Amino acid sequence: MSRKILVTSALPYANGSIHLGHLVEYIQTDIWVRFQKMRGNECHYVCADDTHGTPIMLRAESEGITPEQLIARVWQEHYDDFKAFHVEFDHYGSTNSDENRVCAETIYRRLRDAGLIATRAIEQFYDPVKQMFLPDRFIKGECPKCGAKDQYGDNCEACGAAYTPTELKNPYSAVSGAKPEMRESEHFFFKLSDPRCQQFLRAWTRSGTLQVEAANKMREWLGGDGANQTTAEDADRVNQPLIDGIAGENKLTDWDISRDAPYFGFEIPDAPGKYFYVWLDAPVGYMGSFQQLCDKAGINFDEYWNPDSSADLYHFIGKDILYFHALFWPAMLEHAGFRTPTKLFVHGFLTVNGEKMSKSRGTFITARSYLDHVKNPEYLRYYYAAKLNGTMEDIDLNLDDFVARVNSDLVGKYINIASRTAGFISKQFGGKLRAASEHAVIAEMRAAADSIAENYANRDYGRALREIMALADKANACVAEAAPWDMAKQSGQEAALHAVCSAALEMFRLLTLYLKPVLPKLATEIESFLGIAPLEWKHVNDGLADGHAIQTYQHLITRIDPKQITTMIEASKESLQAAPVPAKEKSEEENHISIDDFTKVDLRIAKIVNAEHVEGAEKLLRLMLDIGEEKPRQVFAGIKSAYDPQTLVGRLTVMVANLAPRKMKFGLSEGMVLAASDERGGPYILSPDTGAQPGMRVK
Repeated sequence: MSRKILVTSALPYANGSIHLGHLVEYIQTDIWVRFQKMRGNECHYVCADDTHGTPIMLRAESEGITPEQLIARVWQEHYDDFKAFHVEFDHYGSTNSDENRVCAETIYRRLRDAGLIATRAIEQFYDPVKQMFLPDRFIKGECPKCGAKDQYGDNCEACGAAYTPTELKNPYSAVSGAKPEMRESEHFFFKLSDPRCQQFLRAWTRSGTLQVEAANKMREWLGGDGANQTTAEDADRVNQPLIDGIAGENKLTDWDISRDAPYFGFEIPDAPGKYFYVWLDAPVGYMGSFQQLCDKAGINFDEYWNPDSSADLYHFIGKDILYFHALFWPAMLEHAGFRTPTKLFVHGFLTVNGEKMSKSRGTFITARSYLDHVKNPEYLRYYYAAKLNGTMEDIDLNLDDFVARVNSDLVGKYINIASRTAGFISKQFGGKLRAASEHAVIAEMRAAADSIAENYANRDYGRALREIMALADKANACVAEAAPWDMAKQSGQEAALHAVCSAALEMFRLLTLYLKPVLPKLATEIESFLGIAPLEWKHVNDGLADGHAIQTYQHLITRIDPKQITTMIEASKESLQAAPVPAKEKSEEENHISIDDFTKVDLRIAKIVNAEHVEGAEKLLRLMLDIGEEKPRQVFAGIKSAYDPQTLVGRLTVMVANLAPRKMKFGLSEGMVLAASDERGGPYILSPDTGAQPGMRVK
């Protein structure tokens, strides 16, 4: 029976670019949603830009534009980045929408009517020049612990000490530079201290809605584990709830949900000059964005948000915002008459090469920088999936491992199956397949569907991919054992060759089905190549029929060159030096070589008399090249990703004949063939014009 599912990811703040750390969450969510849709479930995925707050207001002011202009520009940047990484939202909205305002006001009014909103006066720093109250991060001064200057109002970057803004020595406004004043203002509070909220949250956080690690964290706050008490300033600083220890159990104190004008956000009903704190209307943005989808697609909003809803609601979030989603948000929903989340799926942070992302090391990498240099977003989707296991553990993007795993798994194992067999179907059998007969590996691959599906459902993508790649290994072993490239040379082996290659492509179809949530664009290209309808999970047992026609195989993906990673890191490094004065790039003498330099390279026309795979080599083909000498030369060429070796035999190309021989573990390489490549594909060997003969020199 089809399920109704609403899925969200945390809302990215409209004050910066999407980076590789952000993408862990959105890629994880997108894979899960795509899997649910492949299973036939009615699954909607919504998200939005988080657009309110003081930082947005001040940044827009500094750029000389309105906040609305700023958030519109950033929205487009975020949307484009997500689209480039194939994160497919059913709707991507903004918290600065009429729908979100209505939802936020509705929740507020219901909480107020239930007696869960209180008002009281508080004191905080005020900038007399900008005429605004200052958030902690907009107050600077001398650290009260070590005396370091120009430290923020919540912690010292020099000694690591945490403190409140009132403890700073010689405080000043980071906005205007003025000395701040302490002023009193009336604020609005959500009464989390109310017994109704306490009782509900103790039950809800222990109901199985949270992962074990997250539930344990909530017990520290709510379950009498002796958690430290926090002040209002602490809570506002680190985005955590306020806690008091009472008789062996911790008690949440009330949450400040208002900010004073000037502020970019929604004004609180019946309270001129008071605005909802950004963290109140940010999660409400899930509802506002979904309402926009409902209006567009004719979906019943209440079926998903009413307390008696039979639909599932899942939030994918990072562990840094667990408190808002596991305490404030469900308490707001429960006491405003809406349903609460079915589950929170909480993930850890991203490290790069085992360390926090760093601008100085070039590992603080934006989505756009990755796309500019590595190009293919599905490589990152695959690598993240291989690391994710459904827990709150941090994951590491080891860039060397990233290159090796993508090249080995996707090119060397997965795509290799089609590249080694599809050409024979097109050339010898008119592009038509033979129905795969009983085959042990195909049977095993089909039998794995339930196990792989369970791992996807549990967000244990790493386990799913390990199982899929183990099946790819078995498929490759079948192809290698049958050696269709040898069968093609032998008379009377046509039927066997047809069967082997057809079976291999059925294995390839099954692997594509299993990998489709992770590699959606590549899967679509393969569906076109195989001439099949979009793959769904129910198609596991369908198979490719006898006489089914496929398209001519075209190269699908290329290996990552480690130089791409090096270039990306260099481009991502934050410059620590002033930019040099512009000058001519180089003199003509530095850019040019002499004719003597060129004539040192002996380029010869070479005929490929034999080509074959190299056992144990991911990139290499062994070529035997005739350049008019007594016997052909052996050359190992890194062109395996682009060519079926049998298609090369008899072709002419160009080789460097006077390159010093290189001893490799596979044998002696006696030259080098020339090939072209860039982000569009390759490497593609050079071919001379008609009339060229083996041994002719290229001048």
